[in-house]
Amino acid sequence: MDKKIIVKVAAGLGNQMFMYANAFSLAKRFGYKLFIDNTSGFFQAKNRTFGRAFGLNSFNLTGDLADKSDKYDNYITHNYKKIIKTLNRFQKNKAFLTDPKGSNKKTYYEKIDYPLSDTVYLEGYFESEKYFFDLKTELIEEFKIKNSYINNKNKFINLLSESNSVSIHVRRDRFVEPSYFNDRGREPKKDMRLEDIINYINRAVSYFENKIDNPKFFIWSNNFSDLDKIFDKNKFIFVQNNDYINDFYLFSFAKHFIVSPSSFHWWGAWLNQNPNKICVRPSDNLNPSNNKDFWPESWSII
Repeated sequence: MDKKIIVKVAAGLGNQMFMYANAFSLAKRFGYKLFIDNTSGFFQAKNRTFGRAFGLNSFNLTGDLADKSDKYDNYITHNYKKIIKTLNRFQKNKAFLTDPKGSNKKTYYEKIDYPLSDTVYLEGYFESEKYFFDLKTELIEEFKIKNSYINNKNKFINLLSESNSVSIHVRRDRFVEPSYFNDRGREPKKDMRLEDIINYINRAVSYFENKIDNPKFFIWSNNFSDLDKIFDKNKFIFVQNNDYINDFYLFSFAKHFIVSPSSFHWWGAWLNQNPNKICVRPSDNLNPSNNKDFWPESWSII
């Protein structure tokens, strides 16, 4: 019987990509067959906030969907998993893997080099390129969007391709938003302020204006309401009216990136194949992840 790794995917698309990339790397290293549990991470209502759903089916992945017998997508099997995970801690061959955590509850990169069971269930975010950097070329192929999802007539393709384009992403409905916004959206994460992110973006814009010739700044967002109060439309081009997959597809045409606190934008920058691209990122106090190794070391801090 083939050895297999089953990866539970959950949360938004960027998070799902980290989960899959880590599992892909482990499967390659240990010679396991890779399967995707596309339902256990979403059967509870609390895990479907913001319209979250399985999104990896938009990509040309080589991993197959897991059988029902390898999932924990109802309350009975979910609670059963808790029991067998606890018991497995005392066994030599590990059948359940998740992010390593430090004393401050921050996760961090740790190479997995201990014995594994023939069937391994993987859950966790693993938000660091260190888990899979050596397979970047293969992951670029894995994360190619299926043609049926792409609008090749999108007007932004030429605008991005034919300019010294810089990609900016403003994530809304996650951070504390400015009081002068009319539409402040939902703010579930209170330890980061959108105004701090905007200040970082403005510093990065100045950096690119001094770094490259005639930069053109393009803004992506999941909510453009009120952004024209901050970003002058005469200077910034708003990439609007796309579904999230075509938004992600358009990242591949940008030349440079002001990477925001967003795993969605992180992946757009990381997968982009412009050989001369410049990626900048904010300081660690604007790290959206629990993983202290979230930001690639090659990206410049602004």
